[in-house]
Amino acid sequence: MAKSSRLPDARGYFGAYGGRYVPETLMAPLDELARAYDKLSRKRDFRRQLDSLLRDWAGRPTPLFFAQGLSDSLGGARIYLKREDLLHTGAHKINNALGQCLLARHMGKERVIAETGAGQHGVATATSAALLGLDCTVFMGEEDMRRQSLNVRRMQLLGARVVPVDSGSRTLKDAINEALRDWVTNVRTTHYVLGSVLGPDPYPRMVRDFHRVIGEETRKQLKRATGRETPDTVIACVGGGSNAIGMFSAFVADRRVRLIGVEAGGRGEALGEHAARFHGGALGVLHGTRTMVLQDRDGQIVPTHSVSAGLDYPAVGPEHVLLAEKGRVEYTSVSDAEAVGAFHVLAQTEGILPALESAHAIAEAAKRAPRMGRRMTLLVNLSGRGDKDVESVLEWDAQHREADEHEHQQVEAAHPSARKWKGITSPLAEEEVP
Repeated sequence: MAKSSRLPDARGYFGAYGGRYVPETLMAPLDELARAYDKLSRKRDFRRQLDSLLRDWAGRPTPLFFAQGLSDSLGGARIYLKREDLLHTGAHKINNALGQCLLARHMGKERVIAETGAGQHGVATATSAALLGLDCTVFMGEEDMRRQSLNVRRMQLLGARVVPVDSGSRTLKDAINEALRDWVTNVRTTHYVLGSVLGPDPYPRMVRDFHRVIGEETRKQLKRATGRETPDTVIACVGGGSNAIGMFSAFVADRRVRLIGVEAGGRGEALGEHAARFHGGALGVLHGTRTMVLQDRDGQIVPTHSVSAGLDYPAVGPEHVLLAEKGRVEYTSVSDAEAVGAFHVLAQTEGILPALESAHAIAEAAKRAPRMGRRMTLLVNLSGRGDKDVESVLEWDAQHREADEHEHQQVEAAHPSARKWKGITSPLAEEEVP
């Protein structure tokens, strides 16, 4: 949980992005939260308690795995996977949820609330709340409840109340809206466990700090595995962007490391068909922060689409916008078809079912690894496991099988090496340096 970044500034801004754009009724609770976090995060006893729970209860450190089968099938770079999917509850989300629930208990709060899209943050919050004796309510869009029904049941078994949200697109954006409304009403007894590097200050920096452990562990593990603390390239999926920031934070100061964030390219380039904020978004304000937002010409938030519930969100964390502006991180996108293809290939080459969010990062690695030298190292943050997505993948396969087979036959005829890589067909425009 080390805090080494000078950003954000005292007002919560990452350059021109971030800040606090909230009703007056939330300014005092945010000030209280910022003071409590700044105080407790410096206390050795709090850090020791959190580190102990992360180790003995959540399962840190997570392994760094050399994906030899995947690397051999692609050729080129050696691919390593940071196995956040092996954490308790099945994703990186537990790092932040546990940290915030522990913070809430130290603040004397009796209740926590959370939003969730893919369900992993909701499960992590419900799990942490059960451990620490906190009442828990999770807001979830009805569309996400449909495609992530397993996680809904998990939250309920953990004692959480899951509130369906039927407004708007009935996805993550709308769940955050309802959680903020609840918090305004119940600020005295309730802490809002926001699940990504989004929202008003102090959330973007606080969530980032709770996830720094991902990158810090990885540097040490890479040193043991490869003799170097740094890889050549790091790839992570980006919804709100918490798993990516947690990984990138350990490497951002080293310009020799290429950092790549992967957004949801969905099913097309038109607004409403994807969730790629850096490929169609504009500056705006959403959920208390100034950031890149998918919106129409009138500034209205547009619907988004992704096969992955966790990436199906119209905004991105403000620190990511600054990193893009500085050219330090390259943001690209992967289509639904490519992500589902990567899901299948990782299952068949390594025996790992990745979350569809993480499958976007695997798909991007599949494009880049063959263009890299065999002595180069490509690191992928495998942010979550895919149990929750099995039904979604099977449904997607059933709907696309006939068209998919025709397209794949054409690809195979032109590119025989693509046999295993169904759905992943887009070549890179540039060659990597071997």
